[in-house]
Amino acid sequence: QRLENLAQKTHRSKSYYLRRALEEFLEDREDYLLAASRLEEYKKSDKKGISLKELEKKMGLKSA
Repeated sequence: QRLENLAQKTHRSKSYYLRRALEEFLEDREDYLLAASRLEEYKKSDKKGISLKELEKKMGLKSA
């Protein structure tokens, strides 16, 4: 019912909103999977992380 109401109010098709919702979901999922993969790579590496405070200082940003 919500989809039908939205489509009627905006003069767009239900297919348009379903396609947009699916595209956004897939983009979000791909971003999540990429981030999870990068985190695993980092955990397996010998690299040392830095704190937010250190990063802000390095970037010349003012700490909150």
